[in-house]
Amino acid sequence: MNGLYALKPWYADRLSGVRASLVRREVSPDTLTAAGVAAAAGAAASLAWLPAPVAALPVAVLLAARLAFANLDGALARDTGRTTRRGAVLNELGDRVADLVVLAGFLPLAPLWLVALAALAATLPSWVSLAGAAAGAPRRNGGPVGKTERCLLVVVAAASGWAVPVLAVIAAGSLLTAALRLAGLWRETA
Repeated sequence: MNGLYALKPWYADRLSGVRASLVRREVSPDTLTAAGVAAAAGAAASLAWLPAPVAALPVAVLLAARLAFANLDGALARDTGRTTRRGAVLNELGDRVADLVVLAGFLPLAPLWLVALAALAATLPSWVSLAGAAAGAPRRNGGPVGKTERCLLVVVAAASGWAVPVLAVIAAGSLLTAALRLAGLWRETA
């Protein structure tokens, strides 16, 4: 059930040189969290304002940056011994805000109710994982439509102009991902 999340170790390895450079420059992990939200906002603006397929390249680059920052902030905190409970809260809030900001880029392209449904559904897998972690269970990630898959689907919409079908897939796939995570969590916490 890990989906594209299974590539995270490979991706983290590709970012190791960047991470080492950030450690040398004493960059704050919180700065990277904020940069991830900014990259998400840039992707949303590109999706909203540029026509398909012109939007595809900037959306893809900015979402790749968003995912890189999401990977780097926690790794940098661990590498530098700067992990804090406040930083963990900021990281989670930054990820949820970035998810919602990206989906806000669909507002001029699709009905408000569908954008809102997709946004709500997209947050559910993370809330399930966080609830499980709060209960002492291992954090569940990945799934049929986790964060990485949602980013890929947004790029598909930017390339094709298929905002409504992509939002429908994000909503349905995110609900399925949340249900699968909850089922696994339910078994673990029995």
